[in-house]
Amino acid sequence: MAKTQEKQRCAWSQNDPLMRQYHDEEWGIPIRDSRELWEILMLEGFQAGLSWQIILRKREGFRNAFKNFDPKKVAKFTEADIERLMQDEGIIRARAKIQATIHGAKIFLDMEKSGESFSSFIWNFVNGKPIQNSGPLPAKSELSEAMSKELKKRGFKFVGPVIVYAFMQAAGIVNDHAPDCFRRKAVVRSS
Repeated sequence: MAKTQEKQRCAWSQNDPLMRQYHDEEWGIPIRDSRELWEILMLEGFQAGLSWQIILRKREGFRNAFKNFDPKKVAKFTEADIERLMQDEGIIRARAKIQATIHGAKIFLDMEKSGESFSSFIWNFVNGKPIQNSGPLPAKSELSEAMSKELKKRGFKFVGPVIVYAFMQAAGIVNDHAPDCFRRKAVVRSS
């Protein structure tokens, strides 16, 4: 009996079932929804100094703790909410990152109030069209540095160029699936 051939995937996703599922179903698919983009950016901020695998394992805990990343609800969090979250084992309990998420919700709402969608702001960096990267994967790029600078200018925290590049990959702003990965062409088609 012939052995079925395993699908070719990006190397980082091959050894863990959760990472493989994330790779196969989510990573790199262009996201246009403002709230979803904000959620990913906030989760990438929590990932700073840690592995994405940890964030994926705690993602549902984060969603519960941050009211499904509804900016209107998160922006109303108080010091009591911060203390509650500092006790929540379902998330990364880093006070500065929790505070940055609450502050990020307020910035998100200020942008909406002024008539600017978060999605439009993010996608304007690439004129609405994902970059198809075919070279070696950088940790950051000129584009992630420019986006990081603008996010910081608006007051966002934990948005350095490396975090922003990971965000761009996750949100499909840049397609960094390996040339031989079975998801590369599918992601290009979904752009």
